[in-house]
Amino acid sequence: MRAKVKRREVTVAPSPAMLRGLEVFWAMAAPHLIYFSDPMCSWCYGFSPVVEDIRRTFGGGLPIRVVMGGLRPGTETPMTEEAKLEIADHWTHVHEATGLPFNGAGMSRPGFVYDTDPAARAVVVARREGEELAAAFLTRAQQAFYGEGRDVTQAETLTEIAEELGLDRAAFLEAWASEGAKQETWRDYAISQRAGVTGFPTLVAGPNDEGVYGVVTRGYAPGEQVVAILKEWLERIAA
Repeated sequence: MRAKVKRREVTVAPSPAMLRGLEVFWAMAAPHLIYFSDPMCSWCYGFSPVVEDIRRTFGGGLPIRVVMGGLRPGTETPMTEEAKLEIADHWTHVHEATGLPFNGAGMSRPGFVYDTDPAARAVVVARREGEELAAAFLTRAQQAFYGEGRDVTQAETLTEIAEELGLDRAAFLEAWASEGAKQETWRDYAISQRAGVTGFPTLVAGPNDEGVYGVVTRGYAPGEQVVAILKEWLERIAA
């Protein structure tokens, strides 16, 4: 299904469940963004340049917290050929909307299991070193899977990415395999569910002067559109 790219306004009347979930996850008084995403979500891969547009435009003035949404965590059954073809069709739509490259080699190998938990857990471990590193790991994992055809469900691939981003290989692997990291990642999924997030990418902004969060976009939207919405929102809450 193609993403809708029509103009959206920031919603400032979220459900109480969303507000509670976001406050529990990341309590900040200053305006910030919370980005619900997944390393193995093709539309999130398509949205990655938009996140970079936001960072270039606003810098540290509008911090971004990455939350793992849990696309298909814990999947154990290998993909059928029919399922691979269906996924590849989605990838075609993302490529048409964004121009980003796709390489299906990672998914095409026999016995491939589309378990999104290993890569999501790697992002969570990277997040312990800071939000910027978490965002960088998310983007790099997406590039590896979608653009380079690497299997990011495997510890070796994720460890190579961690090392590429300056993390200690052994320390990362130990943290990634730990029970604590697994629980921390599933807490992300729970926050996403409590916040009422039903698809990825979802970008949320808040709080305004009333402590309210609002949805910037549910699904893909072009960078210029998202940046314009955020500028309008910041002007509104500063007035």
